Amino acid sequence: MPKHLNLFIIAAFFFALILGCNSAGDDNRSASNARNSGIVKTVAQEPAGDGTIPSGTGVEKEAPAADKANVQGTAHFNDQPAEGVEVKLCEKFNQYGKGCDGRSYTTKTDANGEYLLKDVTPGTYEALTVRVFNTPFYVFATSGAITAAKYDLGAGKTFFAPESHLFKNDLKVSNPKAGAKIPPSGLEITWEPYPDAAYYKVSVHGDSASGATTDLDFVGRRVDGTSFSVDKPLSAGTFRIFVDAFNSNDRKLAQSDRNSKITVAEGN
Repeated sequence: MPKHLNLFIIAAFFFALILGCNSAGDDNRSASNARNSGIVKTVAQEPAGDGTIPSGTGVEKEAPAADKANVQGTAHFNDQPAEGVEVKLCEKFNQYGKGCDGRSYTTKTDANGEYLLKDVTPGTYEALTVRVFNTPFYVFATSGAITAAKYDLGAGKTFFAPESHLFKNDLKVSNPKAGAKIPPSGLEITWEPYPDAAYYKVSVHGDSASGATTDLDFVGRRVDGTSFSVDKPLSAGTFRIFVDAFNSNDRKLAQSDRNSKITVAEGN
């Protein structure tokens, strides 16, 4: 694949990811002000031919009524049950608009991180969201990291949802600071160690609209410490630096602020 096409794909992915992670429903309009909150990641499932996510398997906590459906699942953070987090099922969902619409059902996880949405009217639903603790951030269970999915709930059946793994948005990058203007060469990225992190992944993403380019050598680089040296000159323009923390089981624990930018100046 030509290098310029690779760069386009990377740029498109990160742009969509930024939008998706900050999208919100009618109860998430203040998300942009909650920089130290978090988002949710759900286990991906491939959609069926009609675009619906198939049910998983499991043991019913409670059988639904003959004319109703149940939705059952779990939520974790750092491989531990996430207790008391809100789970919401939406009949309609506009990722870039007002969010949840139509019929909706809400519950919370128990001490085991398990939840059960009961007495749901059968039909097709467009979103299943899991809130990150007491923050306004959430992401819906999808066929991937970004695109919304549909859930076909049948009468008298329990739908087993994808397992959700929460990760927070509070990893602190020490250098460079948000809004910094830096020279093309010699960039040293540093961040504060994150509790229970076994390693990190660093990405330097260029905003093509500013003339910056994304070098694939600096996308998803694993780092075992808390610093990373960019050993090639960066093009002039605007960049975003992403640092993600993972535990020893490869579960994502936290990410840095996706909205902060730096500027690389022309020349030396």
